[in-house]
Amino acid sequence: MKDAILNVTDNIKKRSVKTRSEYLATIQAQANRGTVRASLSCGNLAHTVAACSSSQKSTILDFTKANIGIVTAYNDMLSAHQPYRNYPEIIQKAASDLGHSAQVAGGVPAMCDGVTQGQDGMDLSLFSRDLIAQATAMSLSHNTFDATLLLGVCDKIAPGQLMGALAFGHLPTAFVPSGPMGTGISNKKKVEVRQNYAAGEAGDKELLDVECRSYHSPGTCTFYGTANTNQLVFEAMGLMLPGCSFVAPNSALREALTQQITREISAQTASSKRYRPLAEVVDEKSVVNGLVALLASGGSSNHTIHLVAVARAAGWVITWDDIDALSSVVPLLAQMYPNGPADINDFQNAGGVPTLIKTLAERGLFYLDATPVFGTMNDYMCYPTLESGGALVYKAAPDSLDAEVIARPGKVFNPHGGIKLLDGNLGRGVMKVSAVAPNDQTITAPARVFDSQHDVESAYLNGEFTHDVVVVLRHNGPASNGMPELHKLMPILGNVMKAGHKVALVTDGRLSGASGKVPAVIHVTPEATRGGPLAQIEDGDVIEVNAQAGLLNCQQSFEHREATLSSTNHAQLGSGRELFHLFRQHVSSAEQGASILYPQ
Repeated sequence: MKDAILNVTDNIKKRSVKTRSEYLATIQAQANRGTVRASLSCGNLAHTVAACSSSQKSTILDFTKANIGIVTAYNDMLSAHQPYRNYPEIIQKAASDLGHSAQVAGGVPAMCDGVTQGQDGMDLSLFSRDLIAQATAMSLSHNTFDATLLLGVCDKIAPGQLMGALAFGHLPTAFVPSGPMGTGISNKKKVEVRQNYAAGEAGDKELLDVECRSYHSPGTCTFYGTANTNQLVFEAMGLMLPGCSFVAPNSALREALTQQITREISAQTASSKRYRPLAEVVDEKSVVNGLVALLASGGSSNHTIHLVAVARAAGWVITWDDIDALSSVVPLLAQMYPNGPADINDFQNAGGVPTLIKTLAERGLFYLDATPVFGTMNDYMCYPTLESGGALVYKAAPDSLDAEVIARPGKVFNPHGGIKLLDGNLGRGVMKVSAVAPNDQTITAPARVFDSQHDVESAYLNGEFTHDVVVVLRHNGPASNGMPELHKLMPILGNVMKAGHKVALVTDGRLSGASGKVPAVIHVTPEATRGGPLAQIEDGDVIEVNAQAGLLNCQQSFEHREATLSSTNHAQLGSGRELFHLFRQHVSSAEQGASILYPQ
């Protein structure tokens, strides 16, 4: 292993002694109770099996059999979760064939940032993750289960499910993916039409046609955003079967993998010699493997928040300094949109996650002695396939089958990882540098200060961006308005760059995993609403953004200025936003995971 990887891991372990030991003590106390279902009262048990068939009743009331709790994010509106409609039946049949049982323990919300971009609902998006964690824990709180299967894919949903399941870390637990939709229109064409629309050069009909050709069938969106980053990172953490992240929905191989994970998880219960609880799987090596995979693949910047919160749910304390230290030694080994023209299906065809893990392991960047839910991490350098008779078999992953998508041995797309920490008198923030051209990673220019992305749009339409500019968008952090994604700004700022001007965005808000070519310092903390320096910046202040040196500074003295109060807090009414007032009051900073679930 590279020394930098070992050092980061050691720092995480030392920093987390207290929180990890407290977490393990809680989980051990739950494990010590044994099979909880056996200790339930007769009335408790009657309610548990009331709706079951007679054969399922018999199985659940036999305490030597496993009962799997299914936590599902199924709905038929969102493409990534629509395939989950029939998963419970598949899982129940596979469990029943082994003499075990499975029940849907509960459902969790599954909202789509693609639907809520630029809308009021986006203010709830980040908070939905912790709500999903609570809903997952609520689902498992009936204490009638011996193992857990999580059906969830997208942005806040899968991290939230994992955080909730970690509260029941004594149970063997695994994710069951749904897979990506087929490739539609090219990403280049989609971006071109979006920018034309922002410039008034394309109409609603043309834009809608392109969008519908991009998002056109069941499965995750095909670009490498947060949803697909979830799958890649969680597979690298050993939280699902090897090679299963990007198998197509509704295919024979996808169904065979769902059956296989059911068999695996039912064989790992506390009474088995193969007992492998979730708390054991999410160890410090698993966490670091996830971070390494994030950086090497150029994954979503949202994971600088989500992985912090997920790790904390297992008692691990990670910081942006850990991510930055890893990024200095982990090269960029994959290119997918927005880091390149390829989509997630191209990545799968190039070898997928098993080939990426193989590449990382060969370079001393990946822990092969971590503990996954299936076999050993060596198995995660293999890919699944169906033989002619329908048997599921694994074969050794090849080197990259497409050198433009996954780097071949000895090659890199960039010597450094996809995310960079910037620090200075304006606070701390991160930039997804994997999609930003090197000459666009540095800019020193006057600031234009806004409190709303809609005001930025109005300024652009009024022709106000006619020179180099650093757009400062403040009061969009978690404590202000829930830290919405600001993806609406990307076509606008992309057009300003296209006009020949240097541009950067500095914000305490978020951008989606498809943030693209615009240099954006995001998640700036402390956020303006909690007294961060962005609240004191004025139009015309000269801002230095230097991702290569890791600098974020204002060249003017501003400490004497009064902080500008938020103009967005009062607007947190309607669309259910008023129900999340307590979240905004108690949420931690972005660097601490933007969570209400753990002490700040």
